[in-house]
Amino acid sequence: MNAELEKILKEAKESLAAATTPEDTENIRVNMLGKNGKLTMILRSMGSLSKEEKKELGAAANAAKRELEELLNEKVAAVKAAAQNAKLAMEKLDVTEPGTPVEFGAEHPLTVTTNELVKVFNQMGFTVVEGPEVETVWYNFDALNAPVNHPSRDMTDTFYFSENQLLRTHTSPDEVRTMQTMKPPFKVVIPGRCFRYDTPDATHSPMFHQMEGLVIGEGINMADLKGALDRFAKLMFGEHVKTRLRPSHFPFTEPSAEMDVSCFKCGGKGCNVCKGTGWIEILGCGMTHPHVIKAAGLDPEKYTGWAFGMGIERVAMLKYGVDDIRLFYENDMRFISQFK
Repeated sequence: MNAELEKILKEAKESLAAATTPEDTENIRVNMLGKNGKLTMILRSMGSLSKEEKKELGAAANAAKRELEELLNEKVAAVKAAAQNAKLAMEKLDVTEPGTPVEFGAEHPLTVTTNELVKVFNQMGFTVVEGPEVETVWYNFDALNAPVNHPSRDMTDTFYFSENQLLRTHTSPDEVRTMQTMKPPFKVVIPGRCFRYDTPDATHSPMFHQMEGLVIGEGINMADLKGALDRFAKLMFGEHVKTRLRPSHFPFTEPSAEMDVSCFKCGGKGCNVCKGTGWIEILGCGMTHPHVIKAAGLDPEKYTGWAFGMGIERVAMLKYGVDDIRLFYENDMRFISQFK
């Protein structure tokens, strides 16, 4: 029996030496000390032995069992430690290793331009208001003194949802909303998206952005308009920029004008951007029509004002030298990333 115990102990030691996982050590424990393990079976067979043989074999078997349990405990601890070290080795962080480059996005050029415009007008005391993109015919045309036969009312120019509901064609409807909700005097700018039934090309898009400006108070005149817009141009494009007003016509302003700025590429000498004139048209403006003031519920005998409207895409195209408006809407990162 002692020879059998030595054989079992030797086999267990060899198996433990080769074990590398917790599963291996558990299999050895079951094979040796389990319910039907080899050492367990020897202990069960002692019933047929004499008292002296039981005493001798029992002592040897228990000693072998204790030795085997100690070896198992040591091996289990070693296997767990090795597994933990392997895990730590896989998870370790080399703080001296260069990091993975992070690709940062860029603000869209129209967002950049809008923010610049808002910043300039904020410096001049204007506040920002916004309005709905889905408008009524009254706010979009009637309240703005547009004749019932005006071409802009046609379905070939305007997106209609119904006879009385449409996508706004300009941000001017919010001039009326502002006069209805704010008590004069006030100065506001109104940036937002507009929609017209245009075929996309290098200079037209069915969806575009405008910024409207409105000043209402007592004693407001054309000189105020000219001075404010001249200051805006210098803050936006540089102190060297010159401005001029040309007579024009808009249903919601009287008198009306278009404002040009001296070409910021050639300095007014003439180039391809200004088409050799030295001037670039930048916005439309004028004194707010008394009919519009009255439609908004104010007294045109007491209050006067002026307004302007500019295309944000046009400002961005001129400032950044973009020659096709469609580039703003194609989401090509090669184009957008240039504005980081």
